[in-house]
Amino acid sequence: MNAMLQEEATLRRPLLDYLPVGLFGSVMGLIGLSVAWRLAARLYGMPAEVADVIGVCAMVVFAALALAYAWKCMTAWQAVKSEFQHPIAGSLFGAVWISLLLLPLVSVQFSPQLALGLWVIGACGMTLFAWLIVSRWMSERQQMAHATPAWIVPVVGLLDIPLAMPALGLNADTRLGVFAMAVGLFFAVPLFTLIFSRLLFQDPIPEGLRPSLMILVAPFSVGYSTYLTVTRSQDVFAEALYLISLFLLAVLIGQMRYLARCCPFRVSWWAVSFPLAASAICAIKFAGVNPSPFTHGVAIFLLAVASLSIVGLFVRTLKGLLSGELRTLSG
Repeated sequence: MNAMLQEEATLRRPLLDYLPVGLFGSVMGLIGLSVAWRLAARLYGMPAEVADVIGVCAMVVFAALALAYAWKCMTAWQAVKSEFQHPIAGSLFGAVWISLLLLPLVSVQFSPQLALGLWVIGACGMTLFAWLIVSRWMSERQQMAHATPAWIVPVVGLLDIPLAMPALGLNADTRLGVFAMAVGLFFAVPLFTLIFSRLLFQDPIPEGLRPSLMILVAPFSVGYSTYLTVTRSQDVFAEALYLISLFLLAVLIGQMRYLARCCPFRVSWWAVSFPLAASAICAIKFAGVNPSPFTHGVAIFLLAVASLSIVGLFVRTLKGLLSGELRTLSG
């Protein structure tokens, strides 16, 4: 009897009420991988068609997720509201705006006007979202247990604003570019310190959130690309960002190697995709400016790691979608 009632309740639930906004992180990862392959095509002569295919996949995935989440907003608004108000999941709404900021990198070749429109919406939305979340943090008492890597997304996401500006024919060294870089890097330091302190002195983060640890690399790998884009200079500070990202990546990859054993696959695993892709981009750019066997080796290795990881995530998610277990994987 209880099983029948539970099944009936499940059938009455909105179709996509379970869809997590954090799944937009898959779009970020795919776009990042596309950019990494395009850079590798220029530097190493790798096939540029790979970048094109991945870029098209990213646009298709974004369109599908945007439609699906719009449906969730119309049919399960209370679930959306609860997700936004959640002290951890609410920060992941920044993934939507970051996706809009990155999409021009792969869509500008098809429609410059559309790419510019997406970027403008993303830049306005990301800035407003960052202001809103920081205001929430400062006006409401937070719990240390909620200080997870997801907190990096809302403010450090501002670092993504300048990245597509050169492709759109805009100058990244304008006040907007400097603002985005300055605020993003400024908040990266206290947020990283806070999260690292939580990891040291509090209970371990839940298994389902462990993949998000890789987000800790993003402020430094993305920060490197943003710094180069805005300042157009490779100096000691830029090299420091690159080296910090490598050190953190080495630590976190060691942590992640046991992930498959301790944590069943969930769509939250996509949290590793963009940091890995951003690290590959950072390494390839650094190798282009500072060529050596070491820098080239690191760049090719990180491109391979990011590619294999994201392809694996894509195949596993697609398998879950086709087998009808996406609700379970989103839990």
